[in-house]
Amino acid sequence: MNHIKKNPKIEVIIHILAWCVLFGFPFIFIWERGDPDLHKYGGYFANTLWFFIVFYVNYFFLITRYLFNRKMMQFILSNLLLVSIGAGLLHLEMVSSFHAAFTAHFPPPPPAYIFIFRDATSLILSAGLSVAIRMTSQWYKVEAARKEMEKDRFETELKSLKTQLNPHFLFNTLNNIYSLIPIHAEQAQETVHRLSHLLRYVLYEDTETYVPIQQEFRFLKNYVELMSLRLPKEIEVICNIPDDPGNDIIAPMLFISLIENAFKHGISPLHPSFIHIDIQLIPSKQVTCIVENSYFPKSDSDHSGSGIGQDNLHKRIALLYPNRHTLLFEQRESTYFAQLTIYI
Repeated sequence: MNHIKKNPKIEVIIHILAWCVLFGFPFIFIWERGDPDLHKYGGYFANTLWFFIVFYVNYFFLITRYLFNRKMMQFILSNLLLVSIGAGLLHLEMVSSFHAAFTAHFPPPPPAYIFIFRDATSLILSAGLSVAIRMTSQWYKVEAARKEMEKDRFETELKSLKTQLNPHFLFNTLNNIYSLIPIHAEQAQETVHRLSHLLRYVLYEDTETYVPIQQEFRFLKNYVELMSLRLPKEIEVICNIPDDPGNDIIAPMLFISLIENAFKHGISPLHPSFIHIDIQLIPSKQVTCIVENSYFPKSDSDHSGSGIGQDNLHKRIALLYPNRHTLLFEQRESTYFAQLTIYI
């Protein structure tokens, strides 16, 4: 997942550079005959200094103390007081600096309230800019915290679902081995050997969120072969899984739920049975698992398996591929149809 991050050092550097430009830029225009007119710069410096004060009093104090705590009235009154003091002092500085010039060379200046209004407006804009920057910075922090919490929740829930899935898979497979022992001991031994390879994948590879699709397909083939060992030859098992699926990655242990259900509910010792498994892959686009089997639902007294496979699959697929999958379960008379498509 992508996280929104801001570097505090970069923020400090940006602030310093911005104010250096604001305080230093006028020197370009106040140079007259090779000598800087510091008298003109003094007025500009006073105005910029008050913009600086209003900006950072809001940035470090008023916004965090009042605005973030939803004390809007205190925030507005504090800014009105700050702006009034600043505009008043700027007007006094202007009057003292330019009184002689206005008297000697110019007609009487405009009314004082025009200059006070101008300075007050500029200071209010400085406060508004401070609010905008501070609120944006706060949004980044809140968004980063939200993303982190969402990631933690996702990983916790996914881990919980995996801890349910692995025992579910093991429980069903052990049931099959148990039923095979009295019929054919040698096949039971071979099944245990195959099971050890499958469990290695389940215990180690399934800890990853995504795995190479080649490994997942190899696991599915091994599982089908293991489950087919105990079946009579009359039962038709057709498995079509690509031999060279390419280099895509996929979340592990998703298709296994469909195949498990087929072996659990699709086999009958008394009636013709079949299981058809077809996995279709369009590299870097989508992978579809279609499982169709004869349907012999277990009775209420049969507690083989935990019965959590489909619920678990729904939850995992919603977490791992939100809005990037289709999942269908459908009973068609005496057959059962399941299809899962993942857009990779």
